[in-house]
Amino acid sequence: MRTLKPMLIILLSFIVLNVTGMNEKQMQAAVKVVRNVCMPKTKATAEDIDKMHQGNWDIDHNTMCYMFCSLNMYKLMNKDNTLNYESAMKQLKMLPDTYQDATKVCMDNCKDSVVTLDDKCIAAYELAKCMYICNPEKYFLP
Repeated sequence: MRTLKPMLIILLSFIVLNVTGMNEKQMQAAVKVVRNVCMPKTKATAEDIDKMHQGNWDIDHNTMCYMFCSLNMYKLMNKDNTLNYESAMKQLKMLPDTYQDATKVCMDNCKDSVVTLDDKCIAAYELAKCMYICNPEKYFLP
């Protein structure tokens, strides 16, 4: 866990301070940090996480909880299990330029995609799946 602390501090500084302009390598490092924190916490498997990135959303509840952990670390989930649209829009400028336009379109398209409000894990799954379907080539969630 000690090796994660410097990366987590960097990630959180991007989120909290709204620092602009991550490049793709920095974005991938931030994704890796979140993945390394949320996988053991939720007992999600790398296989299920990889399936989502390939468009196969037939995953177990642990992996849905992994998505909640990931989105929550990015401050993208409200307490009522909906997308924190305001936070998402503020964070757009942190993404590499090549991701910003597509992500904005997908956030707009998916802002009301959560229908299962009583289960935070399913809610995060619904949001992440919508983001993937919107633009699989620019899907970057952990």
